[in-house]
Amino acid sequence: MTDLTNPRAERVKLVRGLAKPAARTKTGFFLVEGPQSVREAVAHTPDMVRDVYFSDTALDKHREILTMAHAKGVYTHTASDEVVDAMSKDAQGVVAVVRQLDRGAGALEHALSKGVKNVAVLHTVRDPGNAGTVIRAADAAGCDLVIMTQESVDVFNPKVVRSTAGSLFHIPVVTGIAVEDAISQLKAAGLMVLAAAGQGTHDLDDLQDVAGTQAAGEVDLAKPTAWLFGNEARGLSAQEVELAHSSVRVPIRGLAESLNLSTAATVCLYATSRAQR
Repeated sequence: MTDLTNPRAERVKLVRGLAKPAARTKTGFFLVEGPQSVREAVAHTPDMVRDVYFSDTALDKHREILTMAHAKGVYTHTASDEVVDAMSKDAQGVVAVVRQLDRGAGALEHALSKGVKNVAVLHTVRDPGNAGTVIRAADAAGCDLVIMTQESVDVFNPKVVRSTAGSLFHIPVVTGIAVEDAISQLKAAGLMVLAAAGQGTHDLDDLQDVAGTQAAGEVDLAKPTAWLFGNEARGLSAQEVELAHSSVRVPIRGLAESLNLSTAATVCLYATSRAQR
């Protein structure tokens, strides 16, 4: 374990720089902030974690992370509170530098080869909080895979990583792939692709009622399913909806105009999870 006391040290600048896309692209690493996310990174992907930094104040509070990191062979460092604060304003005293996940069509092909039944595809999703929350919801619903198309926010954006609350390290997340390529590979792997759309052809309640029965027909939530979710404000275009096998709307029973992306995605993913039990 090394000790850091100078907030202007070159190492501190390099860690802080990972908040910017250019530094992440250049180095192949990203920043993980806060004890919850760092704990999950060390627990589930220790081979991806290059370094963990603890402030003097946080070390005693989160000694279990330090113990686990040592057991898994992860490099750890103590630093002054000022140093960790210089690395990240949102760290709560604990920061990790983690290697980025594989990107592109090859990574998706590898993920699909393991067999998947419940998949979330985020296309043109630009808000980091929404993206991270959907990844967290997908993890909670027991999904096998999340795909972030190349038109969506960078999954390694610190705000996305924080919003996943550690779920980024529980579930495969494939990034940097065109939506057409993603849908093509999902279909080739035997998944039914459903576009979530406000004016969708099918009502989600109706699909849940008949899931797993002959009445479900071709649109059966009990089958391996991939959900396609679009932009927070605009949703999916008509052309993007056409990429899917069919489209589904979430019923609005009250006076709300609509559901936000993360809420609608959670409802859809849990509907599939329940049907596939």
